[in-house]
Amino acid sequence: MAEWTVISGGVTAPKGYQAAGLTAGLKPSGLPDLALIVSDVDAIAAGVFTTSQVRAACVDYCRERLAHKGTARAILCNAGQANAGTGQQGLADALESAKLVGEGLGVSPDLVLLASTGVIGQRIKMEALRPGIGEAIAALSPTGSDAASRSITTTDLVTKSIALEAMFGDRPVRVGGIAKGSGMIHPNMATMLSFVTCDAAVSSGLWQQMVARVADRSFNQVTVDGDTSTNDSLIALANGQSRTPAIVDGASPEAQKLEAMLTEVCIYLAKSIARDGEGASCLIEVQVSGASDDAAARAIARTIAGSSLTKAAIFGRDPNWGRIAGAAGRAGVAFDQNDLDIRLGEFVLMKAGQPQGFDRDGANAYMTRQAEKSACASDGEIPPDGGNWPTQGRDGAMVQFVHHPVVIGVKVGQGAGMGVAWGCDLSYDYVKINAEYTT
Repeated sequence: MAEWTVISGGVTAPKGYQAAGLTAGLKPSGLPDLALIVSDVDAIAAGVFTTSQVRAACVDYCRERLAHKGTARAILCNAGQANAGTGQQGLADALESAKLVGEGLGVSPDLVLLASTGVIGQRIKMEALRPGIGEAIAALSPTGSDAASRSITTTDLVTKSIALEAMFGDRPVRVGGIAKGSGMIHPNMATMLSFVTCDAAVSSGLWQQMVARVADRSFNQVTVDGDTSTNDSLIALANGQSRTPAIVDGASPEAQKLEAMLTEVCIYLAKSIARDGEGASCLIEVQVSGASDDAAARAIARTIAGSSLTKAAIFGRDPNWGRIAGAAGRAGVAFDQNDLDIRLGEFVLMKAGQPQGFDRDGANAYMTRQAEKSACASDGEIPPDGGNWPTQGRDGAMVQFVHHPVVIGVKVGQGAGMGVAWGCDLSYDYVKINAEYTT
């Protein structure tokens, strides 16, 4: 049984945080496009960012800030313009953004972290951002997570939000997170954007180590289309406002419990991103076991989840295990094909390297059923599992997703290595959405 409970509130569930989200006029659509998350006190800050050689100004800015100052008070995120590939002027815009937030909050600009999402090659519309920052500061609220999560979306159909609470001694500790992402999702990093808040007290080095390890088990195990973004950022704050004893020993039960909570939050958000893949109809979860170590298992799982042929077969509800076997074999991990087991849900497709007779109609029905269960119309209530807040979909409908993945199980030997990856099917709509992305 989990040591924590799911609660509402997203990034403002932990003590000492406020957030805001609003329409500043950055998006041509007129939808919300500016989010601000603020800690009441300086918070320990950690981040993991895209490994792309083409990066947004906010990524370079945050890397430099965190390398010299491991604390932060605020995260500002604009949607509509990626501010990537914009040269020195793009960096100047980022620096001005941080300066304006710092002045508005009465803190040093060095305590402000930044994120951007939108079209690559477009600078932030500073004439809209400047007054928008003041409006966002005025709108800060201890219940503002929902508005913030809406304001960071682009082609997302749903917002992604979760919060957990657990007792550390006689005091509660909370971890909350929001994320955005729907297309251009692939390791490393594959978050698109994710912001996590925590009210525990954690040493700076340990918090960064935790965040990096968790990223490898969550956001770096999700893929939609094989394209890594220029803007991918995972930023996590821990402000100590739970008033629990400081966690400084990574081997302590408290550190392990906190990392488990952080992992749960980030895996939930990563799965939500995969399910919301552009044009997707279902979530795919690939479970790999029997590898020499966890890293090898994760590599195989990522390759299968990212295989266009596997994704297309799932979209067609075709239990074509050859696609899965082919992807596993090209993952760059050595294994004996005579040890290969493959299952789809409860259906065993291959055993010890030998094809198995199975109910093809039943396997087809399983995939169809999982897709149907994974989407439902929203009535505006928080789902029982604490899941996604509803938001406006691409067609204007209010929708939310719950996680009922098509599960692919693969065993490659007798090793102890295990890994999981998440992806989505590849539909006709993916091409349509991206063919018309800037038009």
